[in-house]
Amino acid sequence: MSETTTSARETLQDISAGRRTAVALMEETLARIDALNPSLNAIVALRDREVLMAEAAAADRSTTRGPLHGLPMAIKDLANVAGVRSTQGSPLLADFVPQQDDLMVARLRAAGALFIGKTNTPEFGLGSHTFNPVHGATANPYDHGRSCGGSSGGAAVALATGMVALADGSDMMGSLRNPAGWCNVYGFRPSWGRVPGEPRGDLFLHSLSTNGPMARCPEDLALLLDVMSGPDPRQPLAATAGAGRCVSPLPEARPMRIGWLADWGGAYPMESGILETCETALETLRTLGHQVEMLAPPFAAERIWQSWSTLRSFSVASGLRVFGGQMQQLKDSAQWELQRGLALSGQEIQAASDLRSDWQRVAARLFSQYDALVLPTAQCWPFDIALDYPQVIGETAMDSYHRWMEVVTPVSLIGVPCLAAPAGFGPAGLPMGIQIFAAHGRDRELLALGQQYHCATRWPERRPPQTPSTTAAR
Repeated sequence: MSETTTSARETLQDISAGRRTAVALMEETLARIDALNPSLNAIVALRDREVLMAEAAAADRSTTRGPLHGLPMAIKDLANVAGVRSTQGSPLLADFVPQQDDLMVARLRAAGALFIGKTNTPEFGLGSHTFNPVHGATANPYDHGRSCGGSSGGAAVALATGMVALADGSDMMGSLRNPAGWCNVYGFRPSWGRVPGEPRGDLFLHSLSTNGPMARCPEDLALLLDVMSGPDPRQPLAATAGAGRCVSPLPEARPMRIGWLADWGGAYPMESGILETCETALETLRTLGHQVEMLAPPFAAERIWQSWSTLRSFSVASGLRVFGGQMQQLKDSAQWELQRGLALSGQEIQAASDLRSDWQRVAARLFSQYDALVLPTAQCWPFDIALDYPQVIGETAMDSYHRWMEVVTPVSLIGVPCLAAPAGFGPAGLPMGIQIFAAHGRDRELLALGQQYHCATRWPERRPPQTPSTTAAR
């Protein structure tokens, strides 16, 4: 089997059973990165080869073996890894080398992961297109002239091409869902609190984003999610998140009633072919015994957007205000978010929170009737890598740098678990994904559904990107 068809679970079982060594796996990983990364730019801040080989050798000698023992991983360049340059894609942090792991990174390290470097991201993670002035742009593995999505774009590309077997992502506005869809892999945004964030700054007001796992199958997502998950008594939303946190191994999926929201009654402009590709994926769910029904919009899309865009600017500005004196050194979208967020009044924020609460109440009623809901992962196909963002979808002009990703906001606003799964390929040979989301706390059931769907489709294995190694094998 190739590095794009072998699961992380299989690789880890081979290491545990002595059929494979961490040294051999590290050698293969670095060789694949050497061959593929120059044309893709998914892995950045790659650490010294001799140091990595020494760490792999130490892993082979160790008698302490966690669930990720000996597995090479590259951490998204928004999280701090002790001793590894952590830039967040910004020139302001181009030389920053943290001395301490972030909480999520520390959990991966304790589980035995070996950190080889970072995965590329947009500057400060803003925008669903992975490019920045420090490391450059990351190319889509299915067409190097197109975007891979973002902000977990480097992670998705590294997974799709077999440079890594597991990856961490983070998601505020589709940051692991969009790149998963555009790179034919899986991403999972867990229920709020399951994966605690870094306990810095405010712990109450900015619950919009979360870390989550990315992989080539949902079974591997569950494996990584268990390592990432668990309580953190310092954080109110994660203080008791460990109760029933184990999602792996996954159970058999039960028959579900699933609602298809499509383009939200026409509120979300979609490029041609996206809905048809997603509907083909829904047919697979039907053949698996699930009831899939078309749903009318349950809530006004513009009200969700009004709440989301306000609360997002409020949250982003809280993180960027430390750079207020260096405003002109930030990219345009960061300046826009910072200025907009700092100008908000308390009552404007309260009004946005009221709208958010209204949508939560409606969604709760909806989830009493449906086990899961489905939307596309994006409103357009991967676009030209030279663009900052799409200006138009169909005949609809985009009024901000992120309006073209509005389709992810119903999930993001209320923090429910969501699986991004491959839906197939459009007429131009580019991938698209579906978002399958459920009620708070239904993470395990959602991943079980995803694994059942994966066994029926196996898109990452059936249609891997064309690379020098795969081309030579054909």
